[in-house]
Amino acid sequence: MENATTVDAAEVAKFEAMAAEWWDPNGKFKPLHQMNPCRLDYITRQIAAEFGRDLAAPRPFAGLRLLDIGCGGGLLSEPMARLGAEVLGADAAAGNIPVAALHAQQSGLEIDYRNVTAEALAVAGERFDAVLNMEVVEHVSDPLAYLSACRDLLKPGGLMICSTLNRNAKSFAMAIVGAEWVMRWLPKGTHDWAKFITPEELYDLIRRAGLEPVDRKGMVFNPLGWSWSLSERDLSVNYVTTSVRRG
Repeated sequence: MENATTVDAAEVAKFEAMAAEWWDPNGKFKPLHQMNPCRLDYITRQIAAEFGRDLAAPRPFAGLRLLDIGCGGGLLSEPMARLGAEVLGADAAAGNIPVAALHAQQSGLEIDYRNVTAEALAVAGERFDAVLNMEVVEHVSDPLAYLSACRDLLKPGGLMICSTLNRNAKSFAMAIVGAEWVMRWLPKGTHDWAKFITPEELYDLIRRAGLEPVDRKGMVFNPLGWSWSLSERDLSVNYVTTSVRRG
């Protein structure tokens, strides 16, 4: 099964077509730029808590090896590298890699960017303390096989942080009608609502993949302040989970 992959070629093509715009805060990835501080707040707190790190320290994640799967242009890889982690940024869309690598070089950061899949990394024996799996699972052809590969990429005690979109009328209205049709932040067809995953479905998939879910929170957009915040209760559209590989 060395060549097995859950990559959906049509989904990859969508993002490859937008690769040059990754670092334009007002371009097609505007929603991610706006969401990024909220995502980073969650990610850094979860990693710090699991590994006993002090976020006030200069490089709190030094000594940790981290995979940013579906890294895109590096919007998460770069801050993780600044916090001291050894970062591998992987993306199935080849066009994203030179964009990410150039920006990291310009920022004075050493990040290992590769055009590679989670499955290929797992077969190669790569292992990580943490896997960032953000807004990817709704774009793959087989979520369970993909999450199983992510599990194989974790060292025992390792952490996977996975975010995605809930599947309901509200998420259709906001993520597709609002973001793609009305605001035109993203090209029409970027998201397939049928591939969205409810929190209960994701927790079930994570458990079946061999991981233990330990936390989940909503990421809620405030249209008045044009800002995002974490929520204990509102997982109705965007949400993020943390799970651990126990053995």
